[in-house]
Amino acid sequence: MKAPFIPLNAPYSDTQRAWLSGFFAGMHSHMLHSAGSINQADARTVHILYGSQTGNSESVANDAAARAKSHGLVPVVKSMDEVEIGQLAAMEYLLIITSTYGEGAMPDNAEMLWESASSEVAPHMDKVNYSVLALGDTSYDLFCQAGIDWDKRLDELGGKRLLERVDCDVDFEAPAEKWISEVIPLMAEGAATVSVIGGETQPTKSAYNRKNPFPAKMRVNRIVTALDSSKETRHYEISIAGSGLSYEAGDAMCVVPTNCPDLVARILEVLGCSGNEEEPVNSELMTLSEALRTHFEIKLPSKELIEEIARRSGDQELNALLNNGDKDKLTAYLWGRDTLDLLLQFPSVEFSAAEFLRLLKPLQHRAYSISSSGKKHPDSVHLTVASVRYDAHGRHHKGVCSTYLADLVGEETDVKIFFTPNNNFRVPNNDSLPMIMVGPGTGIAPFRAFLQEREFRKASGKNWLFFGDRNAATDFIYRDEIEAMQASGLLTKLDLAFSRDQAEKIYVQDRMLENGAELYAWLEQGGYFFVCGDAYRMAKDVDQALHDVIRIHGKKTVTTTVDYVNQLKKDKRYVRDVY
Repeated sequence: MKAPFIPLNAPYSDTQRAWLSGFFAGMHSHMLHSAGSINQADARTVHILYGSQTGNSESVANDAAARAKSHGLVPVVKSMDEVEIGQLAAMEYLLIITSTYGEGAMPDNAEMLWESASSEVAPHMDKVNYSVLALGDTSYDLFCQAGIDWDKRLDELGGKRLLERVDCDVDFEAPAEKWISEVIPLMAEGAATVSVIGGETQPTKSAYNRKNPFPAKMRVNRIVTALDSSKETRHYEISIAGSGLSYEAGDAMCVVPTNCPDLVARILEVLGCSGNEEEPVNSELMTLSEALRTHFEIKLPSKELIEEIARRSGDQELNALLNNGDKDKLTAYLWGRDTLDLLLQFPSVEFSAAEFLRLLKPLQHRAYSISSSGKKHPDSVHLTVASVRYDAHGRHHKGVCSTYLADLVGEETDVKIFFTPNNNFRVPNNDSLPMIMVGPGTGIAPFRAFLQEREFRKASGKNWLFFGDRNAATDFIYRDEIEAMQASGLLTKLDLAFSRDQAEKIYVQDRMLENGAELYAWLEQGGYFFVCGDAYRMAKDVDQALHDVIRIHGKKTVTTTVDYVNQLKKDKRYVRDVY
Protein backbone atom coordinates (compact mmCIF):
# COMPACT_ATOMS: atom_id res chain seq x y z
CA MET A 1 0.00 0.00 0.00
CA LYS A 2 1.33 3.46 -0.93
CA ALA A 3 1.96 5.71 2.08
CA PRO A 4 0.00 9.00 2.19
CA PHE A 5 1.97 12.21 1.51
CA ILE A 6 2.12 14.43 4.59
CA PRO A 7 3.84 17.85 4.40
CA LEU A 8 6.39 18.36 7.17
CA ASN A 9 4.75 21.61 8.36
CA ALA A 10 1.19 20.26 8.33
CA PRO A 11 -0.86 19.95 11.52
CA TYR A 12 -1.10 16.17 12.12
CA SER A 13 -4.25 14.33 13.04
CA ASP A 14 -4.12 11.48 15.57
CA THR A 15 -4.28 8.99 12.72
CA GLN A 16 -1.41 10.69 10.90
CA ARG A 17 0.68 10.88 14.06
CA ALA A 18 0.14 7.16 14.63
CA TRP A 19 1.16 6.37 11.09
CA LEU A 20 4.29 8.55 11.34
CA SER A 21 5.23 7.00 14.68
CA GLY A 22 4.97 3.52 13.20
CA PHE A 23 6.82 4.57 10.05
CA PHE A 24 9.82 6.04 11.87
CA ALA A 25 9.89 3.19 14.40
CA GLY A 26 9.97 0.77 11.50
CA MET A 27 12.74 2.72 9.81
CA HIS A 28 14.76 2.76 13.05
CA SER A 29 14.28 -0.97 13.45
CA HIS A 30 15.23 -1.57 9.82
CA MET A 31 18.42 0.49 10.19
CA LEU A 32 19.39 -1.38 13.35
CA HIS A 33 18.68 -4.70 11.66
CA SER A 34 20.61 -3.70 8.57
CA ALA A 35 23.55 -2.46 10.62
CA GLY A 36 23.53 -5.70 12.60
CA SER A 37 23.41 -7.72 9.38
CA ILE A 38 26.36 -5.85 7.96
CA ASN A 39 28.37 -6.30 11.15
CA GLN A 40 27.42 -9.96 11.40
CA ALA A 41 28.52 -10.57 7.81
CA ASP A 42 31.88 -8.95 8.58
CA ALA A 43 32.28 -10.63 11.97
CA ARG A 44 34.32 -13.77 12.44
CA THR A 45 32.48 -17.09 12.49
CA VAL A 46 33.63 -19.78 14.88
CA HIS A 47 32.44 -23.31 14.15
CA ILE A 48 32.00 -25.42 17.27
CA LEU A 49 31.65 -29.12 16.51
CA TYR A 50 30.83 -31.69 19.16
CA GLY A 51 31.08 -35.46 19.34
CA SER A 52 28.83 -36.62 22.14
CA GLN A 53 27.35 -39.90 23.34
CA THR A 54 25.53 -38.68 26.44
CA GLY A 55 25.24 -34.91 25.98
CA ASN A 56 28.23 -33.57 27.96
CA SER A 57 30.19 -32.40 24.90
CA GLU A 58 27.09 -30.75 23.47
CA SER A 59 26.56 -28.88 26.74
CA VAL A 60 30.16 -27.62 26.73
CA ALA A 61 29.78 -26.62 23.06
CA ASN A 62 26.80 -24.45 23.95
CA ASP A 63 28.78 -22.86 26.80
CA ALA A 64 31.58 -22.07 24.34
CA ALA A 65 29.06 -20.54 21.93
CA ALA A 66 27.70 -18.26 24.64
CA ARG A 67 31.24 -17.09 25.44
CA ALA A 68 31.98 -16.55 21.74
CA LYS A 69 28.90 -14.33 21.41
CA SER A 70 30.04 -12.25 24.37
CA HIS A 71 33.30 -11.62 22.45
CA GLY A 72 31.46 -10.44 19.35
CA LEU A 73 32.01 -13.65 17.40
CA VAL A 74 29.36 -15.54 15.45
CA PRO A 75 29.28 -19.12 16.78
CA VAL A 76 27.87 -22.00 14.75
CA VAL A 77 27.31 -25.11 16.88
CA LYS A 78 26.86 -28.43 15.07
CA SER A 79 26.96 -32.13 15.79
CA MET A 80 29.80 -33.76 13.86
CA ASP A 81 27.37 -35.83 11.83
CA GLU A 82 25.92 -32.62 10.38
CA VAL A 83 29.20 -31.73 8.68
CA GLU A 84 30.88 -33.02 5.52
CA ILE A 85 34.67 -33.22 5.23
CA GLY A 86 34.77 -30.47 2.59
CA GLN A 87 32.88 -28.13 4.89
CA LEU A 88 35.30 -28.93 7.71
CA ALA A 89 38.28 -27.98 5.54
CA ALA A 90 36.67 -24.60 4.82
CA MET A 91 36.15 -23.68 8.48
CA GLU A 92 38.68 -20.96 9.25
CA TYR A 93 38.10 -21.00 13.01
CA LEU A 94 37.21 -24.32 14.54
CA LEU A 95 36.66 -25.73 18.02
CA ILE A 96 36.25 -29.48 18.44
CA ILE A 97 34.77 -30.80 21.67
CA THR A 98 34.51 -34.57 21.85
CA SER A 99 34.11 -37.34 24.35
CA THR A 100 35.65 -40.78 23.95
CA TYR A 101 33.30 -43.72 23.78
CA GLY A 102 34.11 -47.15 25.25
CA GLU A 103 37.72 -48.20 24.69
CA GLY A 104 39.06 -45.25 22.72
CA ALA A 105 36.31 -45.04 20.09
CA MET A 106 34.64 -42.01 18.55
CA PRO A 107 31.11 -41.19 19.71
CA ASP A 108 28.40 -42.39 17.32
CA ASN A 109 27.79 -38.91 15.91
CA ALA A 110 31.50 -38.41 15.12
CA GLU A 111 32.20 -41.71 13.34
CA MET A 112 31.41 -40.70 9.75
CA LEU A 113 33.30 -37.40 9.82
CA TRP A 114 36.27 -39.14 11.43
CA GLU A 115 36.30 -41.81 8.71
CA SER A 116 36.50 -39.05 6.10
CA ALA A 117 39.14 -37.08 8.01
CA SER A 118 41.34 -40.13 8.60
CA SER A 119 41.23 -41.33 4.99
CA GLU A 120 44.21 -40.95 2.67
CA VAL A 121 42.26 -38.57 0.41
CA ALA A 122 41.20 -36.17 3.17
CA PRO A 123 41.57 -32.53 2.08
CA HIS A 124 44.23 -30.22 3.48
CA MET A 125 43.20 -28.19 6.52
CA ASP A 126 45.75 -25.38 6.06
CA LYS A 127 43.01 -22.73 6.36
CA VAL A 128 41.80 -24.10 9.69
CA ASN A 129 42.76 -22.51 13.01
CA TYR A 130 41.68 -24.96 15.67
CA SER A 131 41.74 -26.21 19.22
CA VAL A 132 40.43 -29.44 20.75
CA LEU A 133 38.79 -30.14 24.10
CA ALA A 134 38.68 -33.85 24.96
CA LEU A 135 36.35 -35.34 27.57
CA GLY A 136 37.22 -38.73 29.03
CA ASP A 137 37.69 -40.95 32.03
CA THR A 138 41.12 -41.95 33.35
CA SER A 139 39.74 -45.30 34.48
CA TYR A 140 39.86 -46.31 30.80
CA ASP A 141 43.18 -47.16 29.16
CA LEU A 142 42.72 -44.95 26.10
CA PHE A 143 41.91 -41.79 28.04
CA CYS A 144 40.52 -39.02 25.79
CA GLN A 145 41.63 -40.97 22.70
CA ALA A 146 39.00 -39.47 20.38
CA GLY A 147 40.15 -35.93 21.18
CA ILE A 148 43.81 -36.97 20.86
CA ASP A 149 43.08 -38.46 17.42
CA TRP A 150 41.30 -35.31 16.18
CA ASP A 151 44.06 -33.04 17.45
CA LYS A 152 46.76 -35.12 15.79
CA ARG A 153 44.89 -35.52 12.50
CA LEU A 154 44.08 -31.82 12.08
CA ASP A 155 47.76 -31.07 12.66
CA GLU A 156 48.80 -33.71 10.09
CA LEU A 157 46.44 -32.15 7.54
CA GLY A 158 48.01 -28.72 7.96
CA GLY A 159 45.72 -27.12 10.51
CA LYS A 160 47.09 -24.42 12.83
CA ARG A 161 46.66 -25.23 16.52
CA LEU A 162 45.77 -22.00 18.34
CA LEU A 163 45.73 -23.55 21.81
CA GLU A 164 47.07 -26.88 23.06
CA ARG A 165 44.49 -29.63 23.51
CA VAL A 166 42.99 -29.96 26.99
CA ASP A 167 42.11 -33.45 28.25
CA CYS A 168 39.39 -33.56 30.91
CA ASP A 169 38.68 -36.34 33.38
CA VAL A 170 35.15 -37.03 34.65
CA ASP A 171 35.20 -33.74 36.61
CA PHE A 172 35.36 -31.77 33.37
CA GLU A 173 33.64 -28.49 34.24
CA ALA A 174 36.60 -26.52 35.63
CA PRO A 175 39.16 -27.46 32.92
CA ALA A 176 36.52 -27.00 30.21
CA GLU A 177 35.70 -23.52 31.51
CA LYS A 178 39.41 -22.63 31.63
CA TRP A 179 39.88 -23.85 28.04
CA ILE A 180 36.89 -21.80 26.86
CA SER A 181 38.14 -18.68 28.66
CA GLU A 182 41.54 -19.04 26.98
CA VAL A 183 40.61 -20.15 23.48
CA ILE A 184 37.76 -17.74 22.72
CA PRO A 185 39.92 -14.59 23.03
CA LEU A 186 42.45 -16.23 20.69
CA MET A 187 39.65 -16.89 18.21
CA ALA A 188 38.56 -13.24 18.47
CA GLU A 189 42.06 -11.76 18.16
CA GLY A 190 42.22 -9.21 15.34
CA ALA A 191 38.67 -9.95 14.23
CA ALA A 192 35.80 -7.68 13.26
CA THR A 193 33.11 -8.35 15.82
CA VAL A 194 29.36 -7.90 15.91
CA SER A 195 27.66 -5.80 18.57
CA VAL A 196 24.37 -7.29 19.65
CA ILE A 197 21.84 -4.82 21.03
CA GLY A 198 19.60 -6.69 23.41
CA GLY A 199 20.57 -10.03 21.94
CA GLU A 200 18.64 -13.25 22.05
CA THR A 201 17.12 -14.32 25.31
CA GLN A 202 18.92 -17.43 26.48
CA PRO A 203 16.94 -20.18 28.20
CA THR A 204 17.26 -19.95 31.95
CA LYS A 205 19.42 -22.75 33.28
CA SER A 206 18.10 -24.76 36.17
CA ALA A 207 19.56 -24.06 39.59
CA TYR A 208 20.16 -27.82 39.87
CA ASN A 209 23.02 -29.45 38.00
CA ARG A 210 26.01 -31.74 38.42
CA LYS A 211 27.62 -29.44 40.97
CA ASN A 212 24.32 -28.73 42.73
CA PRO A 213 22.08 -31.82 42.42
CA PHE A 214 18.42 -31.70 43.45
CA PRO A 215 17.56 -33.54 46.71
CA ALA A 216 14.68 -35.67 45.40
CA LYS A 217 12.57 -38.22 47.24
CA MET A 218 11.96 -41.84 46.25
CA ARG A 219 8.24 -42.63 46.02
CA VAL A 220 8.21 -46.09 44.43
CA ASN A 221 10.74 -48.93 44.60
CA ARG A 222 9.46 -52.28 43.35
CA ILE A 223 10.95 -55.38 41.78
CA VAL A 224 9.62 -56.03 38.27
CA THR A 225 11.34 -59.37 37.68
CA ALA A 226 9.96 -62.52 39.29
CA LEU A 227 11.37 -63.59 42.64
CA ASP A 228 12.91 -66.71 41.06
CA SER A 229 14.54 -64.75 38.23
CA SER A 230 18.31 -64.90 37.81
CA LYS A 231 18.18 -61.08 37.76
CA GLU A 232 16.83 -58.37 40.02
CA THR A 233 15.38 -55.49 38.02
CA ARG A 234 13.59 -52.67 39.83
CA HIS A 235 11.21 -49.90 38.86
CA TYR A 236 11.75 -46.58 40.64
CA GLU A 237 9.67 -43.42 40.75
CA ILE A 238 11.44 -40.33 42.06
CA SER A 239 9.59 -37.09 42.79
CA ILE A 240 10.83 -33.81 41.32
CA ALA A 241 7.74 -31.85 42.38
CA GLY A 242 8.57 -28.23 43.19
CA SER A 243 12.09 -28.43 41.75
CA GLY A 244 11.44 -26.52 38.54
CA LEU A 245 13.22 -29.35 36.73
CA SER A 246 11.86 -30.85 33.53
CA TYR A 247 12.99 -33.55 31.16
CA GLU A 248 12.23 -35.08 27.76
CA ALA A 249 11.75 -38.68 26.76
CA GLY A 250 15.21 -39.88 25.79
CA ASP A 251 17.10 -37.94 28.46
CA ALA A 252 19.12 -39.50 31.27
CA MET A 253 18.80 -38.93 34.98
CA CYS A 254 22.04 -38.90 36.94
CA VAL A 255 22.12 -40.19 40.52
CA VAL A 256 24.86 -39.25 42.98
CA PRO A 257 25.18 -42.35 45.20
CA THR A 258 26.89 -43.05 48.48
CA ASN A 259 28.98 -46.14 49.08
CA CYS A 260 27.78 -49.19 50.94
CA PRO A 261 28.51 -48.76 54.71
CA ASP A 262 29.51 -52.42 54.99
CA LEU A 263 32.13 -52.01 52.26
CA VAL A 264 33.44 -48.86 53.93
CA ALA A 265 33.73 -50.72 57.27
CA ARG A 266 35.62 -53.66 55.71
CA ILE A 267 38.10 -51.36 53.95
CA LEU A 268 38.73 -49.46 57.17
CA GLU A 269 39.33 -52.77 58.94
CA VAL A 270 41.86 -53.92 56.35
CA LEU A 271 43.63 -50.54 56.42
CA GLY A 272 43.82 -50.77 60.21
CA CYS A 273 41.97 -47.46 60.61
CA SER A 274 39.15 -46.55 62.96
CA GLY A 275 37.42 -44.26 60.46
CA ASN A 276 37.61 -41.32 62.87
CA GLU A 277 40.88 -40.08 61.40
CA GLU A 278 40.42 -36.58 59.97
CA GLU A 279 41.68 -35.96 56.45
CA PRO A 280 41.40 -32.94 54.13
CA VAL A 281 38.98 -33.48 51.24
CA ASN A 282 38.38 -30.58 48.85
CA SER A 283 39.90 -28.19 51.42
CA GLU A 284 37.57 -29.46 54.15
CA LEU A 285 38.46 -31.70 57.06
CA MET A 286 36.27 -34.77 57.42
CA THR A 287 36.51 -38.21 58.95
CA LEU A 288 38.02 -40.97 56.87
CA SER A 289 34.77 -42.95 57.23
CA GLU A 290 32.69 -40.09 55.80
CA ALA A 291 35.20 -39.46 53.03
CA LEU A 292 35.08 -43.09 51.89
CA ARG A 293 31.29 -43.21 52.11
CA THR A 294 30.46 -40.02 50.21
CA HIS A 295 33.47 -38.73 48.26
CA PHE A 296 35.59 -41.51 46.80
CA GLU A 297 35.20 -44.43 44.40
CA ILE A 298 35.99 -47.47 46.56
CA LYS A 299 34.42 -50.16 44.38
CA LEU A 300 36.42 -49.92 41.14
CA PRO A 301 40.17 -49.73 41.87
CA SER A 302 41.95 -46.86 40.16
CA LYS A 303 44.95 -47.46 37.89
CA GLU A 304 47.09 -45.60 40.39
CA LEU A 305 46.02 -47.89 43.24
CA ILE A 306 46.60 -51.04 41.17
CA GLU A 307 50.07 -49.85 40.13
CA GLU A 308 51.01 -48.91 43.70
CA ILE A 309 49.86 -52.28 45.07
CA ALA A 310 51.90 -54.01 42.36
CA ARG A 311 54.96 -51.91 43.18
CA ARG A 312 54.74 -52.35 46.95
CA SER A 313 53.87 -56.05 46.82
CA GLY A 314 56.42 -56.97 44.18
CA ASP A 315 53.91 -59.55 42.90
CA GLN A 316 55.36 -61.01 39.70
CA GLU A 317 52.04 -61.83 38.03
CA LEU A 318 50.45 -58.43 38.56
CA ASN A 319 53.62 -56.54 37.63
CA ALA A 320 54.03 -58.63 34.49
CA LEU A 321 50.45 -57.85 33.43
CA LEU A 322 51.03 -54.13 33.94
CA ASN A 323 54.44 -54.06 32.28
CA ASN A 324 53.51 -56.20 29.27
CA GLY A 325 50.69 -53.87 28.29
CA ASP A 326 48.35 -56.79 27.52
CA LYS A 327 45.05 -55.05 28.18
CA ASP A 328 42.92 -58.16 27.65
CA LYS A 329 44.88 -60.26 30.16
CA LEU A 330 44.86 -57.46 32.72
CA THR A 331 41.10 -57.03 32.26
CA ALA A 332 40.59 -60.77 32.76
CA TYR A 333 42.71 -60.66 35.92
CA LEU A 334 40.75 -57.73 37.37
CA TRP A 335 37.32 -59.06 36.30
CA GLY A 336 35.03 -59.14 39.34
CA ARG A 337 37.71 -57.76 41.65
CA ASP A 338 37.14 -54.56 43.58
CA THR A 339 39.37 -52.42 45.79
CA LEU A 340 38.75 -54.57 48.86
CA ASP A 341 39.63 -57.75 46.93
CA LEU A 342 43.05 -56.29 46.06
CA LEU A 343 43.70 -55.16 49.62
CA LEU A 344 42.79 -58.63 50.90
CA GLN A 345 44.88 -60.32 48.22
CA PHE A 346 48.03 -58.41 49.25
CA PRO A 347 47.85 -58.11 53.05
CA SER A 348 51.52 -57.14 53.30
CA VAL A 349 50.80 -53.87 51.49
CA GLU A 350 49.96 -51.13 53.95
CA PHE A 351 48.66 -47.60 53.39
CA SER A 352 48.16 -44.66 55.69
CA ALA A 353 44.78 -42.97 55.43
CA ALA A 354 46.26 -40.04 53.48
CA GLU A 355 48.17 -42.33 51.10
CA PHE A 356 45.08 -44.40 50.40
CA LEU A 357 42.87 -41.39 49.66
CA ARG A 358 45.44 -39.99 47.23
CA LEU A 359 45.17 -43.19 45.18
CA LEU A 360 41.36 -43.07 44.84
CA LYS A 361 39.22 -41.35 42.23
CA PRO A 362 36.26 -39.12 43.15
CA LEU A 363 32.92 -40.89 43.52
CA GLN A 364 30.95 -40.19 40.35
CA HIS A 365 27.28 -40.02 39.50
CA ARG A 366 25.66 -42.82 37.51
CA ALA A 367 23.46 -42.00 34.52
CA TYR A 368 20.28 -43.98 33.81
CA SER A 369 18.00 -43.77 30.78
CA ILE A 370 14.68 -42.35 31.94
CA SER A 371 11.72 -44.70 31.47
CA SER A 372 8.92 -42.13 31.62
CA SER A 373 7.65 -39.22 29.53
CA GLY A 374 8.05 -35.82 31.13
CA LYS A 375 4.78 -34.76 29.51
CA LYS A 376 2.83 -37.62 31.06
CA HIS A 377 4.71 -37.49 34.40
CA PRO A 378 5.93 -33.88 34.89
CA ASP A 379 6.43 -34.28 38.66
CA SER A 380 8.23 -37.62 38.72
CA VAL A 381 10.96 -39.56 36.97
CA HIS A 382 10.81 -43.32 36.38
CA LEU A 383 13.92 -45.49 36.18
CA THR A 384 14.35 -49.15 35.26
CA VAL A 385 17.54 -50.45 36.89
CA ALA A 386 19.09 -53.91 37.18
CA SER A 387 20.60 -54.38 40.64
CA VAL A 388 24.20 -55.57 40.34
CA ARG A 389 24.89 -58.39 42.83
CA TYR A 390 27.40 -61.20 42.35
CA ASP A 391 29.75 -63.55 44.21
CA ALA A 392 33.44 -63.56 43.33
CA HIS A 393 36.80 -64.13 45.03
CA GLY A 394 35.13 -65.49 48.13
CA ARG A 395 32.95 -62.42 48.74
CA HIS A 396 29.54 -61.03 47.87
CA HIS A 397 29.77 -57.92 45.70
CA LYS A 398 27.26 -55.17 45.01
CA GLY A 399 27.08 -52.44 42.38
CA VAL A 400 27.53 -48.94 43.79
CA CYS A 401 24.49 -47.03 42.57
CA SER A 402 22.07 -49.83 41.67
CA THR A 403 22.14 -51.22 45.20
CA TYR A 404 22.29 -47.72 46.73
CA LEU A 405 18.86 -47.18 45.15
CA ALA A 406 17.65 -50.66 46.00
CA ASP A 407 18.89 -51.00 49.58
CA LEU A 408 19.89 -47.65 51.08
CA VAL A 409 17.29 -45.13 49.92
CA GLY A 410 14.16 -44.79 52.06
CA GLU A 411 11.14 -42.54 51.69
CA GLU A 412 12.82 -39.75 53.64
CA THR A 413 16.29 -40.13 52.08
CA ASP A 414 17.45 -37.33 49.80
CA VAL A 415 18.40 -38.78 46.42
CA LYS A 416 20.74 -36.29 44.74
CA ILE A 417 19.84 -36.11 41.06
CA PHE A 418 20.27 -33.99 37.92
CA PHE A 419 19.44 -34.45 34.25
CA THR A 420 21.57 -34.75 31.13
CA PRO A 421 19.69 -34.10 27.90
CA ASN A 422 20.17 -36.36 24.90
CA ASN A 423 18.87 -34.23 22.05
CA ASN A 424 19.70 -36.81 19.38
CA PHE A 425 17.67 -39.53 21.09
CA ARG A 426 14.16 -38.21 20.64
CA VAL A 427 10.70 -39.28 19.49
CA PRO A 428 10.26 -38.07 15.88
CA ASN A 429 8.82 -34.56 15.61
CA ASN A 430 6.56 -35.86 12.84
CA ASP A 431 3.93 -37.88 14.71
CA SER A 432 2.98 -39.83 11.59
CA LEU A 433 6.38 -41.48 11.06
CA PRO A 434 7.05 -45.08 12.21
CA MET A 435 9.34 -45.93 15.14
CA ILE A 436 11.32 -49.16 15.46
CA MET A 437 12.74 -49.69 18.94
CA VAL A 438 15.25 -52.37 19.92
CA GLY A 439 15.68 -52.59 23.69
CA PRO A 440 16.31 -55.92 25.42
CA GLY A 441 16.48 -56.07 29.23
CA THR A 442 16.68 -52.65 30.87
CA GLY A 443 17.25 -51.26 27.37
CA ILE A 444 13.46 -51.02 27.26
CA ALA A 445 13.62 -47.98 29.59
CA PRO A 446 13.66 -45.11 27.05
CA PHE A 447 11.16 -46.92 24.83
CA ARG A 448 8.64 -47.10 27.64
CA ALA A 449 9.11 -43.32 27.76
CA PHE A 450 8.81 -43.02 23.97
CA LEU A 451 5.54 -44.96 23.93
CA GLN A 452 4.13 -42.83 26.74
CA GLU A 453 5.15 -39.76 24.74
CA ARG A 454 3.45 -41.05 21.59
CA GLU A 455 0.32 -41.81 23.59
CA PHE A 456 0.31 -38.33 25.16
CA ARG A 457 0.76 -36.69 21.74
CA LYS A 458 -1.91 -38.95 20.19
CA ALA A 459 0.62 -39.71 17.48
CA SER A 460 -0.66 -41.68 14.50
CA GLY A 461 2.72 -43.22 13.60
CA LYS A 462 3.27 -46.97 13.90
CA ASN A 463 5.38 -48.30 16.80
CA TRP A 464 7.38 -51.55 16.75
CA LEU A 465 9.22 -52.91 19.78
CA PHE A 466 11.86 -55.64 19.85
CA PHE A 467 12.28 -56.79 23.44
CA GLY A 468 13.85 -59.81 25.09
CA ASP A 469 15.71 -61.19 28.07
CA ARG A 470 16.56 -64.61 29.51
CA ASN A 471 13.17 -66.15 30.36
CA ALA A 472 9.65 -64.95 29.60
CA ALA A 473 8.18 -66.32 32.83
CA THR A 474 10.60 -64.40 35.06
CA ASP A 475 12.09 -61.53 33.03
CA PHE A 476 9.26 -60.08 30.94
CA ILE A 477 9.30 -56.72 32.73
CA TYR A 478 6.36 -54.34 32.23
CA ARG A 479 4.46 -57.21 30.62
CA ASP A 480 1.01 -55.91 31.65
CA GLU A 481 1.82 -52.44 30.32
CA ILE A 482 3.20 -53.75 27.04
CA GLU A 483 0.23 -56.02 26.44
CA ALA A 484 -2.15 -53.14 27.24
CA MET A 485 -0.31 -51.00 24.68
CA GLN A 486 -0.77 -53.77 22.15
CA ALA A 487 -4.46 -54.08 22.93
CA SER A 488 -5.01 -50.31 22.57
CA GLY A 489 -3.17 -50.19 19.25
CA LEU A 490 -0.43 -47.90 20.56
CA LEU A 491 2.11 -50.69 20.07
CA THR A 492 1.59 -51.77 16.47
CA LYS A 493 4.02 -54.68 16.48
CA LEU A 494 5.87 -56.57 19.21
CA ASP A 495 8.63 -59.11 18.70
CA LEU A 496 10.00 -60.99 21.69
CA ALA A 497 13.25 -62.90 22.11
CA PHE A 498 13.76 -64.82 25.35
CA SER A 499 17.12 -66.46 24.89
CA ARG A 500 16.84 -69.33 27.40
CA ASP A 501 13.29 -70.50 26.72
CA GLN A 502 14.44 -72.95 24.04
CA ALA A 503 17.48 -75.07 23.28
CA GLU A 504 18.82 -72.63 20.68
CA LYS A 505 19.31 -69.11 22.00
CA ILE A 506 17.26 -66.44 20.24
CA TYR A 507 18.10 -62.75 20.45
CA VAL A 508 16.52 -59.50 19.25
CA GLN A 509 18.79 -59.41 16.20
CA ASP A 510 17.40 -62.83 15.17
CA ARG A 511 13.86 -61.42 15.30
CA MET A 512 14.99 -58.50 13.15
CA LEU A 513 16.28 -60.86 10.48
CA GLU A 514 13.08 -62.95 10.61
CA ASN A 515 11.04 -59.79 9.97
CA GLY A 516 13.51 -58.21 7.57
CA ALA A 517 11.13 -57.42 4.72
CA GLU A 518 8.70 -55.54 6.93
CA LEU A 519 11.48 -53.80 8.85
CA TYR A 520 12.97 -52.51 5.61
CA ALA A 521 9.51 -51.37 4.47
CA TRP A 522 9.11 -49.32 7.66
CA LEU A 523 12.51 -47.69 7.04
CA GLU A 524 11.46 -46.87 3.48
CA GLN A 525 8.34 -45.21 4.93
CA GLY A 526 10.60 -42.80 6.84
CA GLY A 527 10.85 -44.93 9.98
CA TYR A 528 13.23 -44.17 12.82
CA PHE A 529 15.44 -46.96 14.19
CA PHE A 530 16.41 -46.74 17.88
CA VAL A 531 18.68 -49.02 19.93
CA CYS A 532 19.26 -49.02 23.68
CA GLY A 533 21.34 -51.40 25.79
CA ASP A 534 24.68 -53.19 25.89
CA ALA A 535 27.19 -51.57 23.55
CA TYR A 536 29.74 -54.35 23.34
CA ARG A 537 27.61 -57.27 22.22
CA MET A 538 23.95 -56.53 21.59
CA ALA A 539 24.38 -53.18 19.84
CA LYS A 540 27.07 -54.56 17.53
CA ASP A 541 24.94 -57.59 16.63
CA VAL A 542 21.89 -55.39 16.04
CA ASP A 543 23.94 -53.09 13.81
CA GLN A 544 25.08 -56.06 11.73
CA ALA A 545 21.51 -57.35 11.50
CA LEU A 546 20.32 -53.92 10.34
CA HIS A 547 22.95 -53.89 7.59
CA ASP A 548 21.92 -57.42 6.55
CA VAL A 549 18.23 -56.50 6.43
CA ILE A 550 18.90 -53.44 4.27
CA ARG A 551 21.30 -55.29 1.96
CA ILE A 552 19.02 -58.29 1.44
CA HIS A 553 15.61 -56.64 1.25
CA GLY A 554 16.82 -53.44 -0.41
CA LYS A 555 18.77 -55.54 -2.93
CA LYS A 556 21.89 -53.48 -2.30
CA THR A 557 25.62 -54.05 -2.42
CA VAL A 558 27.75 -53.87 0.70
CA THR A 559 28.83 -50.35 -0.31
CA THR A 560 25.33 -49.03 -0.99
CA THR A 561 24.12 -50.62 2.23
CA VAL A 562 26.73 -48.67 4.18
CA ASP A 563 25.67 -45.52 2.33
CA TYR A 564 22.03 -46.17 3.26
CA VAL A 565 22.87 -46.68 6.95
CA ASN A 566 25.09 -43.60 6.98
CA GLN A 567 22.23 -41.56 5.56
CA LEU A 568 19.95 -42.86 8.32
CA LYS A 569 22.54 -41.65 10.83
CA LYS A 570 22.85 -38.24 9.18
CA ASP A 571 19.08 -37.86 9.20
CA LYS A 572 19.06 -38.79 12.92
CA ARG A 573 16.88 -41.79 12.02
CA TYR A 574 19.35 -44.37 13.35
CA VAL A 575 20.38 -43.40 16.86
CA ARG A 576 21.62 -45.37 19.84
CA ASP A 577 21.68 -45.00 23.60
CA VAL A 578 24.22 -47.68 24.45
CA TYR A 579 26.51 -48.30 27.40
